[in-house]
Amino acid sequence: MTDPAPNAPQRPQEITTHGDTRIDPWFWLRDVDDPETLAYLRAENAHTEAVMAPEEELQEQLFLEMRGRIKEDDSTVPEKEGDYYYYTRFEEGKQYPIHCRKRLSLDAPEEILINVNELAEGQDYCRVGSWENSPDHKWLAYSVDTDGSEQYTIVIKNLDTGELLGEAIPNSYYSLEWANDNQTIFYDVLDENHRPVKIFKHRLGDDPAKDELVYEETDERFFVSVVKSSSKRFMFVASSGNNMSEWHFMDAGDPGSKLTMIEPRRGDFEYDVDHHGDRFLIRNNGDGARDFKVSETLISAPGSDNWRDFVPHVLGRPIAGIGVSQDYFVLYYRSNGLPQVRIMDLAAGTSHDLTLDEEDYAVRLQGGREWDSPILRFSYASLTTPATVYDYDMNTREREFRKQTEVLGDFSPEKYQSRRVFATAEDGTQIPISLLYAKDTPLDGSAPLYLYGYGSYGIIIDSDFSSIRLSLVDRGYIFAITHIRGGMDLGWDWYEEGKLLNKKNTFTDFIACAEHLINEGYTTKGRIVASGGSAGGMLMGAVVNLRPDLFKAVIADVPFVDVLNTMLDDTLPLTTMEYNEWGNPNDQRFYDYIKSYSPYDNVQRQDYPHMLITGGISDPRVTYWEPAKWAAQLRDLKTDDNLLLLKIHMDSGHGGASGRFDRLREVALEYAFILKVFAME
Repeated sequence: MTDPAPNAPQRPQEITTHGDTRIDPWFWLRDVDDPETLAYLRAENAHTEAVMAPEEELQEQLFLEMRGRIKEDDSTVPEKEGDYYYYTRFEEGKQYPIHCRKRLSLDAPEEILINVNELAEGQDYCRVGSWENSPDHKWLAYSVDTDGSEQYTIVIKNLDTGELLGEAIPNSYYSLEWANDNQTIFYDVLDENHRPVKIFKHRLGDDPAKDELVYEETDERFFVSVVKSSSKRFMFVASSGNNMSEWHFMDAGDPGSKLTMIEPRRGDFEYDVDHHGDRFLIRNNGDGARDFKVSETLISAPGSDNWRDFVPHVLGRPIAGIGVSQDYFVLYYRSNGLPQVRIMDLAAGTSHDLTLDEEDYAVRLQGGREWDSPILRFSYASLTTPATVYDYDMNTREREFRKQTEVLGDFSPEKYQSRRVFATAEDGTQIPISLLYAKDTPLDGSAPLYLYGYGSYGIIIDSDFSSIRLSLVDRGYIFAITHIRGGMDLGWDWYEEGKLLNKKNTFTDFIACAEHLINEGYTTKGRIVASGGSAGGMLMGAVVNLRPDLFKAVIADVPFVDVLNTMLDDTLPLTTMEYNEWGNPNDQRFYDYIKSYSPYDNVQRQDYPHMLITGGISDPRVTYWEPAKWAAQLRDLKTDDNLLLLKIHMDSGHGGASGRFDRLREVALEYAFILKVFAME
């Protein structure tokens, strides 16, 4: 017998908004300096450890088999830039990447730029956020986070001597770019609410405390970043809100030049910019182009009054991104929910699409380092095909195989089947589902099923390969990805129908997918594991309140579940930016709607499935107290004896562990939990 589950003491706090008073018994858990907060979190962790102790051998087995599929001494395909080939490799037994380069030839001696294993020594967490070499390849700037808070410190390395300059720049986020003078870097800085709102420039040798402010964002709904054009001619400063943006540009060869605005921000208007020749190419949703178009305009006349269609808008063909090189333009779009790549010869005006064969797949473009190269590098994968890197010669239209991620052991794609099926939502909408299962898995309703969902921010969950999930699939589980509304799989309307006052479609779509897979004989009610993280954790909280009978177990990683309280707190990093996603509850319409589905506010006195909930103590995106409060609320109200486990990672943030093997241990815990509860039948 394990010790009984911990119970967080209730300290009722009244919260009144729009005349509506809510009682929050666990509001006090927000205070990480309260000794009782840490005591409660540690008690929950100890309880989870005690409950899972009988499965320690199973966890180790799962960890070893997942690790055993990984080729540990692996490397990326080298990228050529000037006289150098840049690549990243891993060493056997080491947790972290090693960033390297070779000069003139791949047979040349290796030069190690950053050995993250060395940076991580003595640290529980270590992640390099950005790393950029100077255009002359003599300097390297990179940023490091050592606690998972996504608060990075930038350091600069002399690549001739290997020495670090004594001018570390703290409190940065993810933006870092070199000017063309090889002496100046542009970077972002976080404010007291952990929002990147300022762009500074730093000249080598200067005191960072005296760096010049280049741009400051004053609208709390926007984050700011800096990015270089593909041509390397311009530096862009982009202010981005949810579904809104505003870009400025300056000459990357003249760090002292002033910023020029391209087009002012306005509500529900989103654009991004690249450069070619005497023009800017601008992906945007102006003039009713809901699924985006690409416009062109002269650099000398950047405003939207001068924009002309370069790639026209087609409803139902969402344009996800563009790529530009000296001679070619690349359009990354989706058709029927699947990624497509179109290549245009800029001189000839002709275009063609890459041929992509499987029923369901994922494609990712890997931006080239050389402006004048005709090579387009891309990665292709599916649920049964490991990530495969190709170099596509846009001149000859020939595809060269460069590398496929090696899966060790007895893996063979022929052992597995993938399918793409459709569920019918409450309003008749057809919702795509991607399926993976072993060919010998019975499709008679007896198989357990792992159902994953996200459905927010327009983010698309592609049908990528993962050797990790084989540990469930090889045990007879069917793995399913729901492409529910709230993502942008089938276009902007697909996104809008799952946000703001339509958010509940995301939840009912997921339920419809579960019911469809039951009705089609893939599984049976009560034999489904539902899984999601972050905003997908909100999805888990909502569906388990609505239809707990469908699920055997729920995995909710860093779940965004205290939605109403979070969206009422404008001091949190993401709140104001996300008013366009969830609604501003200071408006009573949105307050009432969010309150009607917010998982924490809608826990019922009812039976719930087995549940494993995780969080990160330094998570700036979904604060640790959201999963902690939710677990306490569930413990207080649920009427069943099913397992409810909370695991707060005390040394990481939103992304979990930083080491590649430590992350596998987190998955091994989740998979062991799933196998444990199914063994309890």
